[in-house]
Amino acid sequence: MSRKMIARRKRLVRVREAQHAMAVADTLRAEEQANNIANNVQRVARVRSELFEDRSMQFGSALAASRELADRLAQAGRQLDGALYDARKVVAQKQGRQTETNREKEIALRLKERANKDHERELEARIAAIPRYRSMQQRGTE
Repeated sequence: MSRKMIARRKRLVRVREAQHAMAVADTLRAEEQANNIANNVQRVARVRSELFEDRSMQFGSALAASRELADRLAQAGRQLDGALYDARKVVAQKQGRQTETNREKEIALRLKERANKDHERELEARIAAIPRYRSMQQRGTE
C-alpha cells in the first residue's frame, strides 16, 4: 500500500469518528427530548389527580370549571402520550444510526491497520530484495 492509501485510510477514520460522534450526540438529544416529554406526562397526570383532592363544598360553577380543566388535562395527556411514542421511535432510529456509524468506524480502523501492515510488508520485501553483496558494498563505502 502506498503512502497515499494510508493517508486516505487515516482520513476515512477521522470522518467515521466524526460521524459516530455526531450520531451519539443526536441520540443523546433525542433521549433527552423523550425524557422531557415523559416528565411532562407525569406532571399533567399529577396535576389532574390533584384537581379533585379537595372535596370540600364547591359551587356548581367551580365544579364545572374543574371538570372542564380535568377534561383538557386528559386531552393534553393523550397528546403527550402520542408525542412520547413518536419520540421513542426517533430514539430507536437514532440508536440504530449510532450502531451503524460505530460499525463503519470500526471497519475504517481495520482498513487503516491493514494498510499500515501491508505498507510495512512492502518495505520489508524491498529491503529483503536488495542483494546481500550490494548491501555489503554500501556498508563498506560508509
